[in-house]
Amino acid sequence: MKLALIGFGQAGGKVVDHFLAYDDAIDGGFVESGLAVNTATTDLQGLEHVPQSHRVCIGQARVNGHGVGADNELGAEVAETDIDEIQHAIDRIPNHEVDAFLVVAGMGGGTGSGGAPVLAKHLKRIYTQPVYGLGVLPATDEGGIYTLNAARSFRTFVREVDNLLVFDNEVWRSAGESVEGGYDRINREIVERFGLLFAAGEVGHGDHVAESVVDSSEIINTLSGGGISTIGYATETVETDGSGLLSSFTGSDDGFDDGSATNRLTSLVRKATLGRLTLSCDVSSADRGLVVATGPPRKLNRKGVERGRQWLEDETGSMEIRGGDYPITGGNEVGAIVLLSGVTDVPRIDQLQQVGIEAKETTEEVRASAEDEFASLVDTGGELDALF
Repeated sequence: MKLALIGFGQAGGKVVDHFLAYDDAIDGGFVESGLAVNTATTDLQGLEHVPQSHRVCIGQARVNGHGVGADNELGAEVAETDIDEIQHAIDRIPNHEVDAFLVVAGMGGGTGSGGAPVLAKHLKRIYTQPVYGLGVLPATDEGGIYTLNAARSFRTFVREVDNLLVFDNEVWRSAGESVEGGYDRINREIVERFGLLFAAGEVGHGDHVAESVVDSSEIINTLSGGGISTIGYATETVETDGSGLLSSFTGSDDGFDDGSATNRLTSLVRKATLGRLTLSCDVSSADRGLVVATGPPRKLNRKGVERGRQWLEDETGSMEIRGGDYPITGGNEVGAIVLLSGVTDVPRIDQLQQVGIEAKETTEEVRASAEDEFASLVDTGGELDALF
């Protein structure tokens, strides 16, 4: 699947930067082009893999390259004002090669939180390809303003994209990590999961062809219908002999246990689904799903994928569960990626919106109180006059 990636804001730009590095490392071929859009020049300068020509600084007339200070209303205004500047950079992407656009943003800040929904709306008006969002939720301890921003951005972003893929920092932070180290690790987790999903089906010259191909249409169909999506991923280290042969095609096992491979894949699908998802949810609330098995070609088989797919069908009660495999030569891990789309029972989103409401009420109360206290502070009872 060929994607045009657009990172909006600090977090979005860093994730796209990691995507470009990951795509190059696995020779995935799923990134057609990557752009970074920001209101802060220092954030753009810190990127390593996004080309200079694909870095767009907007809002110069309003914030002079210093960011919007977590004000996502200002972030949205700046994006609307400078949308032509962003479009000019997008015009350099060979859009006839693109299967979909993916707008990536942290939802708790200002630039990405406000600007990403604006860009998504603009892209949907111009292009026929699907426009997806990848939104990163802030952890609850990052502060009330970021939770409020995320709650408001979520309501807007999910409405403007064809599907919103969500990653929740709350369940991926580790105790004792530095802020920088924690975010770097989280970004790697994001790109590995979503990168493997989108890389599936991109077969290059000399690559092994999957037994059951997952192409871009499978992913697009799974994400169709809107709503929000989450991804699970589980791996297991296996012994490899380096032969890279598809035993099911050659008919020679060389000690390969087909039953063991089937059981392994089925187990990995369960672990991916019931383990730590990018956004925790009730699996049974998913409307659609996709199972992708990854790993050395000889360790993958059609029966294991099909059994995993049938198990997920039973768990979700959905008839729209697709499945396939993505052979990766040279590795020693077998994995399962599970995409759950159209999920509706998501306690974290309910909590986010409730905390956002409380944060808004608290902010309004504090502001009103501050205005009253300031008025009292400068009130002299008419005994002093201001200069003008």
